[in-house]
Amino acid sequence: MNDQESGGTRARGVFITFEGGDGAGKSTHLFFVAEALRSFGQKVECLREPGGTIIGEQLRNTVLDPGNYVMADECELLIYEAARAQLVAQVIEPALAMGKVVLCDRFADSTVAYQAYGRGIDRGFIDRANRFACQGIWPDRTILLVTGGDAEVGLERATHDKHADRLEMAGVDFHERVNLGYLELAAEHSDRVRVVVSDEGKAATARKVFAELSDLFPWMADPTVCTDSFFEELELKRDLMGRK
Repeated sequence: MNDQESGGTRARGVFITFEGGDGAGKSTHLFFVAEALRSFGQKVECLREPGGTIIGEQLRNTVLDPGNYVMADECELLIYEAARAQLVAQVIEPALAMGKVVLCDRFADSTVAYQAYGRGIDRGFIDRANRFACQGIWPDRTILLVTGGDAEVGLERATHDKHADRLEMAGVDFHERVNLGYLELAAEHSDRVRVVVSDEGKAATARKVFAELSDLFPWMADPTVCTDSFFEELELKRDLMGRK
């Protein structure tokens, strides 16, 4: 998304998504990238799916509420697509038009992994639904974080300090299918999706994430900038903010 705005000189923004099974570290590494970009003067919009708008957050509460255990798989799928359509129209497209870097915790790949591979809904239908909801917007880069272990490892990370949501309660077999789906997506779209194994400390994993973004932001490959202390400071800031 690096074309110029029609009739203007402002460069169109960059759209980066963070994907992976539960507990892979998406929110942590989105935070690291956002803080680093801001320190270099970038305007950054941080989002999550479902969510990011008033409507999207209401839909998020509905789809993840464990009390809604009777929700049909088809209903679940359409809630995700509805939240995505609102987020694209209301936030993502305008932010990109303003030249911002948009970072999103989950996007359309999640729907393929969770609803096609996890739930078994027809992949072709989901691809069409994603195209409809995304309205021509697609990530410039996707960071796929994987734990390096089985799905149980990720679920333990995700729920160790909170109650499991409706998707986290779907069972290990479900999440194993989701993880397989992500890896197959990465193989299908290797030009866009970059796999990063989050089996080391946060700073070490962040260094790998930055390496996969360095073609978009060349300073991320500069060893005089991305020093050990640089990543340690990002990790400390994250910890001081009380986030996992």
